[in-house]
Amino acid sequence: MHPTSLPGPYGIGELGDESKRFVDWLADHGMQCWQLLPLVPPDPMYYSPYSGTDANCGNPLVVSIDELIKDGLLEFSETPPRVPIANVDFPGVAAAKFPLLQRAAQRLLKEDRFKRLRDDYLKYRKDHPWVEDSALFDVARNLPELSQMAWWEWPEPLRLRQKEALKEFREKNKDAIDEFVVIQYFFEKQWKAIRAYANGKGIKIIGDMPIYVGGHSADVWANRHLFELNEAGLPEQVSGVPPDAFSATGQLWGSPLYKWPAHKKEGFKWWTARMARALELYDECRIDHFRGFAGYWSVDAKETTAMNGNWRQGPGQELFTAMKRALGAVPILAEDLGVITTDVVALREGIGAPGMVVLQFAWGGGPGNVHLPHNHYENCFVYPGTHDNETAVGWFRGSANDTDKAYIKSYLRTDGADIAWDFIRACMAAVPRTCIVMMQDVMRLDNTARMNTPGTAAGNWRWRIGDGNVWNSLKKEGEDLRKVAHDTNRLPKPKA
Repeated sequence: MHPTSLPGPYGIGELGDESKRFVDWLADHGMQCWQLLPLVPPDPMYYSPYSGTDANCGNPLVVSIDELIKDGLLEFSETPPRVPIANVDFPGVAAAKFPLLQRAAQRLLKEDRFKRLRDDYLKYRKDHPWVEDSALFDVARNLPELSQMAWWEWPEPLRLRQKEALKEFREKNKDAIDEFVVIQYFFEKQWKAIRAYANGKGIKIIGDMPIYVGGHSADVWANRHLFELNEAGLPEQVSGVPPDAFSATGQLWGSPLYKWPAHKKEGFKWWTARMARALELYDECRIDHFRGFAGYWSVDAKETTAMNGNWRQGPGQELFTAMKRALGAVPILAEDLGVITTDVVALREGIGAPGMVVLQFAWGGGPGNVHLPHNHYENCFVYPGTHDNETAVGWFRGSANDTDKAYIKSYLRTDGADIAWDFIRACMAAVPRTCIVMMQDVMRLDNTARMNTPGTAAGNWRWRIGDGNVWNSLKKEGEDLRKVAHDTNRLPKPKA
């Protein structure tokens, strides 16, 4: 479950008490990990966390207003209107929250009573030098005269990051730049408190890292030489995947591709720094589209679908060797779904990373299907479905064909009346070391609760779980999860 889906009074889940209540619910019922989607600032049009504006920053929309009140940075009388629990209205939340975040930031920067917090913020800023480019980019992209442009359309001095132009921009926009960094500090402080709270309760945090970064991002603007761009700053080839089970025309993501020789020349420094940042925030990190490190699909930027493209070779094990040399153990989970070839399996096994299997994909192609429980292997994560799937109930009622249903009923010895929990029990009972379940499946919800439909841009990422009373109403489901975990030997082992 993503933090945006949590309860909370201001239209979106936040990093405060409601996050802790979810952790309590997990710990009370014998669960040991919480997996999230990327925590980055989402793209400002469709709010996808997989095409963020910055790979290292946090999403300011999940900063907790109540925590800022506890810190004295906001007054209770300043809180935005309370919003009935419904799907997230991202533009509405942004309009209500940003002025408050900015007000809190200005107080921290200017008022003597916040000296301790200000010192803490300055330490955060010193320890995270990448935030300077993040701030420059964010302030520039929100200026009225630049807000309708991508960075490659900006005036040349800023577009090309000419030294004098950047110096002048910093001086002219100092207040807005400082404000941005303070809001990132708020995110950091609150998220690290949630992670520490979760770890203290025996809950690991599993983060998520998209392999690619958005073209209109601080990452690409500040590191042009590491991406395949033309002189104008635009990619001629872009990312995607060919047609698969998710989409008949493939998925055209449109992000720029990495210039892997340039990364290699620098000893994969950028990737190592990105991974180091992820491991500051998470205990383990899922890398979305792991297969792209072995071979990736390259599509002409003029194409309108991902059907026409070609496979190109990725950096392979060299990248992970460089990361391990710099960081030590790198606990990653390889998202290896889709068109998987022997080189992808060899790479994953070579670095010892667990892969993924998804029960919803198990029912076509006969008993050799790798997603069927009898074909699972220990070093992997098993899911009834992921954020990209329909819910189990939605899938069974809609997309599953009669052959699928007949096989499921025979294989799982079920009538399908409680399919979400049939899938949960089957995944818990399978051999993979880790089983992750979507909250929507725990709650037996249909596709009205779907988080994302791949291949569509609008209307995703908006689902919310309900109001603050939801954890009481999910007590029985929690107890049932504990029982299944007990029966399949998945409960935490008592400390010696």
